[in-house]
Amino acid sequence: MGKIRIDFVILMLFAFPIITTAEIYIVTVEGDPVISYTGGIDGFSATAVESDEELDVTSDLVTSYRHHLEQKHDMLLGTLFAHGTYKKLYSYQHLINGFSVHISPEQAEALKQAPGVKSVHRDWKVRRLTTHTPQFLGLPTGVWPTGGGFDRAGEDIVIGFVDSGIFPRHPSFGSHNTFGPLPKYRGKCEVDPDTKREFCNGKIIGAQHFAEAAIAAGVFNPSIDFASPLDGDGHGSHTAAIAAGNNGIPVNMHGYEVGKASGMAPRARIAVYKALYRLFGGFVSDVVAAIEQAVHDGVDILNLSVGPNGPPATTKTTFLNPFDAVLLSAVKAGVFVVQAAGNGGPFPKTVLSYSPWIASVAAAVDDRTYKNHLTLGNKKILPGIGLSPATHADRTFTLVAANDVLLDSSAFKYSPSDCQKPEVLNKNLVEGNILLCGYSFNFVVGTASIKKVSETAKSLGAIGFVLAVENSSPGTKYDPVPVGLPGILIADVTKSMELINYYNISTSRDWTGRVKSFKAVGSIGDGMRPILHKSAPQVALFSGRGPNIKDYSFQEADLLKPDILAPGSLIWAAWSPNGTDEANYMGAGFAMISGTSMAAPHIAGIAALVKQKHFHWSPAAIKSALMTTSTTLDRAGRPLQAQQYSGSETVSLVPATPFDYGSGHVNPRAALDPGLILDAGYQDYLGFLCTTPGIDSHEIQNYTNSQCNFTLGHPSNLNSPSITISHLVGTRTVTRTVTNVAEEETYVITARMEPAVAIDTNPSAMTLRPGASRKFSVTLTVRSLTGTYSFGEVLLKGSRGHKVRIPVVAMGYER
Repeated sequence: MGKIRIDFVILMLFAFPIITTAEIYIVTVEGDPVISYTGGIDGFSATAVESDEELDVTSDLVTSYRHHLEQKHDMLLGTLFAHGTYKKLYSYQHLINGFSVHISPEQAEALKQAPGVKSVHRDWKVRRLTTHTPQFLGLPTGVWPTGGGFDRAGEDIVIGFVDSGIFPRHPSFGSHNTFGPLPKYRGKCEVDPDTKREFCNGKIIGAQHFAEAAIAAGVFNPSIDFASPLDGDGHGSHTAAIAAGNNGIPVNMHGYEVGKASGMAPRARIAVYKALYRLFGGFVSDVVAAIEQAVHDGVDILNLSVGPNGPPATTKTTFLNPFDAVLLSAVKAGVFVVQAAGNGGPFPKTVLSYSPWIASVAAAVDDRTYKNHLTLGNKKILPGIGLSPATHADRTFTLVAANDVLLDSSAFKYSPSDCQKPEVLNKNLVEGNILLCGYSFNFVVGTASIKKVSETAKSLGAIGFVLAVENSSPGTKYDPVPVGLPGILIADVTKSMELINYYNISTSRDWTGRVKSFKAVGSIGDGMRPILHKSAPQVALFSGRGPNIKDYSFQEADLLKPDILAPGSLIWAAWSPNGTDEANYMGAGFAMISGTSMAAPHIAGIAALVKQKHFHWSPAAIKSALMTTSTTLDRAGRPLQAQQYSGSETVSLVPATPFDYGSGHVNPRAALDPGLILDAGYQDYLGFLCTTPGIDSHEIQNYTNSQCNFTLGHPSNLNSPSITISHLVGTRTVTRTVTNVAEEETYVITARMEPAVAIDTNPSAMTLRPGASRKFSVTLTVRSLTGTYSFGEVLLKGSRGHKVRIPVVAMGYER
């Protein structure tokens, strides 16, 4: 019942304006970070790890080299600038070699010219971008039992959340003294400065906050933003609960239980890295510091509901910037990174997670909807949205419009039809009746809320309320909002006009327009029961779409994004009572919101279940298991559909493509036993970068500290669980390598493609023993030029029942 909240943290590509002339810059310098240092400096032995190997940050070698790098950073700044003219905010040593510093633009120019400095980027600002989904995904019956039940699901796996913090006293995060120590995790727990209580309890295993850049910029207010991991927004608590919240937590709203909440991996541990704040968002300097700390502490999975608001303007490619370079190093250290795909849909090229080493998640609408109806005295039944109880059975109640029950005509200056101010309405006329209000633009911009309408109606003694939408912006989507008394939103303008016409005809007035008698009556139905439908899942309207792009000029990349689809619409999960960002859930312990921010932690939690079963799998192997076992069919067995704007800008459904859903909708049960995986590591990602046209090898070395000694021939040869050729001329053959992670099995390989592009595979079948790897090739040939992409798939069907599906995307061009 309210305009949709679409949650996703956006990395803005400009610095936040501040009063002083100083600004925040992220600087990278020559020399390897800890993760890639192979030796060569006297007195400091190598610290580099092989691909997908955990970094031992406790070793004396790492500690010594890390201090060496930090001293070099301090020496560089101290040599260039006088003491007191700059402030170093962070040193980055583990994943990238550099620092964040608060200096003037003139000092930044001097830094750019200094020997040993590789890049100087002005910091860019960041802002924010379940009860039923475990059942929808088949976790309680098909996945949790295989790992020992819900009370073991995700055991000892640590998920790190770079977000807005956490509300530690929420029952979704209670420990009940059932979580023991976990020696492999090295994070720390801050103490709440007000309560003096630790944020950690065993379930929450680490809690830190990062705000040096925000403080330097002069926008941090500790009384609102909390100088601690405490969630001042709600977003961080929501994402953490979706991924790893405790199982069976009752969701109580206004005295009604709307279900029981559970995370995807209810026994996984939660590590909190707060770098986002309610009023201003945050800064990349703080986010990078949080990611560095998370990898240092030993998280297994990293959930990021943050991404750019567009391709980075300061670098030549979407894949290379301080943010994505840090994530590449995190993956090298064996951390599985999940990122929300963005909420710019349904338009093309709106996906905001670009790099192959990241699992980019699109948002789906699941099978649960809340519907309600208003029955009028003329027997007409008007459909609407209302997550509320019904009015008394077999009774109708008088309808009174807010504008007709004003105490004083001067109240018109307060937009009284919004029903936000009970003091301007006559309680004697409202009491015992249904209050009729108007859904104005104030609700769209957030200055009015449905929660406040409910509070107004209740304080005046109304039996319930109706909100009528008289003017709807094209494409506006309305979500149900839980309220304690009967209430309904009539979102269809034509139905709202039927209501208003009936009210006007039934209401008698004197010559001045004042009401003489209210005769319109109605009753509100029960909206508390969800309706489950088989047309799910569908790609949500807001979910960011491909094709993926490789640079600021929106040139298309030879890499499919998004990677996978997961529930992200109307997700119930924990909320922080401190949060004031969402007016309809102020003071509430739970909220139901939408966004790819909600889809990403579904994948993070399911990845924790895969990691628990296959602990030594690489991030690429986990990603492959999730992607190759996903489904492109809905619950009714029909091809997936995507919400889209029709010609009149109303929302309709169209056949979905891999640019909408990537490989398909996640299938957790199948992901635990994928049969085959397509693995890749750090060197493969370097090969992808070095083979992508338009990327300068010096730029690659700047961000990765690695030479381009390895080539894939073409970026589409990256061993990813998808195949994309954005510019297919004539014929091209790509290869993939699969590894058997099950018993010996024979696979038959088939392929299909839309007619404009021919597809062929070789060999047609192969037998793999446990642990064995085999290559196969896929040949694509242009048949006709359509000016559009062709979609298809390669299917490997195993004799033991495994099915491995790889989406294929290509656009043909003339020679």
